[in-house]
Amino acid sequence: MHKVQAKGILSAGNGINIYRGCQHNCIYCDSRSSCYNMNHDFEDIEVKENAAILLENALKSKRKRCMIGTGAMSDPYIPLESKLKLTRKCLEIIDKYEFGVTVHTKSAKVLRDLDLLKSINKKSKAVVQMTLTTYDETLCKIIEPNVSSTNERFETLKIFRDNGIPTVVWLSPFLPFINDTEENINGLMDYCTKAKVKGVICFGIGLTLRQGNREYFYKQIDKNFPGLKNQYIRAYGNSYEIASPNHEKLINIVNSRCKKENIMYNKDEIFSYLHKFEYKQTQMSLFDI
Repeated sequence: MHKVQAKGILSAGNGINIYRGCQHNCIYCDSRSSCYNMNHDFEDIEVKENAAILLENALKSKRKRCMIGTGAMSDPYIPLESKLKLTRKCLEIIDKYEFGVTVHTKSAKVLRDLDLLKSINKKSKAVVQMTLTTYDETLCKIIEPNVSSTNERFETLKIFRDNGIPTVVWLSPFLPFINDTEENINGLMDYCTKAKVKGVICFGIGLTLRQGNREYFYKQIDKNFPGLKNQYIRAYGNSYEIASPNHEKLINIVNSRCKKENIMYNKDEIFSYLHKFEYKQTQMSLFDI
């Protein structure tokens, strides 16, 4: 870990990334890609220690409230967060200024901030986005070694459901010849149905590989699935998009089950929902007196 004084925290799209790098060690992580120009080891987490101050200054100067997103490039609930509490400090500021928030994570540690997310959701809108990839827990620990188990994430989704906080699940990635199976898809969709998620985002049955993350992925494939690397190279070469041979059949299962359970699955519709700020008046306006 190393700390920096960042110059800014809020992106043009109203996203924040408090940390740079990750401790979860998912074997497929796109954030390892060289195109992101990270000038330090991926596991040497860069901590923007002035994130909360920068966020407060940014929100104070905004003319309109909006949704603030976090978790696009680095999970806001990596193990370091338990000690540093920078994500919590930022949520406190979002709550203070009555903005909305959407949090994207793979960690059950998000439950620590249930109180703040409930407070934000009471005044505007809080959405928890959770990534699910692998129904089989043994396989999950291989491809996502340092994150909450899939079942723990499912239980987390249910707790947010019971507290009136909407959830969206990202079903991705699916690694060809590893977790691109009907059993896996149906198991994950069972979780989504039982947790009554509002939406499911699935860009396709496959993953992306490019310089930086491809090398790490193949190193882990060699370690955990001997011989499979050569099968990947024969099938995909250096392609960026690695589509499963089972793509059509499995994406149809996702879409049909979402439709049956009245779960949003149109990506444009879901992203529109995630970006739409909703303000719930909690007290009488002076103009109403």
